[in-house]
Amino acid sequence: MRKIRNIFISFLVLSFNAYAADYTWSVSANKKEAYVNEAIYLKYVCEFNDRGALYTIEFHPEVNNERYTIQPYSQNTRLVDNKRVSTYEYIAFVKKPMRVSFNFQALMKKTNRDSIENTVLGRDNADYEEFLATKVKLDTIKIDIKETGSKLIGHFSMEIKKDDLNVKAYKPFHLSVKISGSGNFDALESIDLDMEGVKVFSQEPVKNLELSMDGYEGVWVQKFAFIASEGFSIPMHSIEYFDRESHTLKSLVIEPIEVKVQKAYKKSELLDEKSETYSLDFIGDYIYYILTFITGYLLAKIKFKSKKSNTKNTQLRDKIQNTNSLDALSMLLILNNQRKFNDILTAIDLNELTSLAQAKKQAVKLIMDD
Repeated sequence: MRKIRNIFISFLVLSFNAYAADYTWSVSANKKEAYVNEAIYLKYVCEFNDRGALYTIEFHPEVNNERYTIQPYSQNTRLVDNKRVSTYEYIAFVKKPMRVSFNFQALMKKTNRDSIENTVLGRDNADYEEFLATKVKLDTIKIDIKETGSKLIGHFSMEIKKDDLNVKAYKPFHLSVKISGSGNFDALESIDLDMEGVKVFSQEPVKNLELSMDGYEGVWVQKFAFIASEGFSIPMHSIEYFDRESHTLKSLVIEPIEVKVQKAYKKSELLDEKSETYSLDFIGDYIYYILTFITGYLLAKIKFKSKKSNTKNTQLRDKIQNTNSLDALSMLLILNNQRKFNDILTAIDLNELTSLAQAKKQAVKLIMDD
């Protein structure tokens, strides 16, 4: 019986050896020259002479150092004409002008005779090595990296959305900045639009990005609300970047915006000292403007009191339920500066969430789950 078993093991080992897979590594990049912070596509392929069943590949390039950062892009193994092909793809970003070299190695681990015998015989012997490991030095990829004059590189466009330029005193004026395109969005900093005499509420930028061969693709959105008692001007703001397609420096520009504010009426302006009688219409208008002023003042202070509860979450829930538009809801969530609302804000920005009732429901659920 033992003799038959040994013959079977020997036959199995010989069978594996007969189909033992030799392999060939190839490397490539999508460009020989690139700019600082420009996306570089790197591809590493291991092609076997057969199905490569005995081999395990360990390939872990250094992903961050003083010269570059590397992001995994794709990894897959498939059979082509009954031969194994393992492919590894990465996107690299070089941090400074230089001639950069990507020097990597892979560890090829092949199942050995002891491992096969242990599997067939059911032995659990930790003294046996399961693999024969071989380090393979891969070909070097060299790329010349050039300076751009800007940390931001790619291809971008900007879209500005704003309220009507005539607003009432203390009523928020909303502004949305949306940047679309592809490039190193990580270098895109928050926009600072602080102004004297104007209360500015700014949302942290919301990003919806995916890694591609050209860097990160998607949209970057930042929203603002401005509250003032008199007219104000939002100054021009420029974001410089190096355009990947034209190889020139360009700018995304927010043009100056003049906002007219209807001043809140004062008592001295509403009363006519020479007249001792007033019409009901005039009195009604006067009351309206007083209420407008008080409402605006409360909005400016951003303090609301709930009649139902003194808890913070219940107050916020009531405010959410009282909003009458997606813009109003977005600004309320922004003013509360809670990161848990980021998914809702992103969905609204991208028009993925267009139902006010559904948006309210999601927001209320988040705060009541706390």
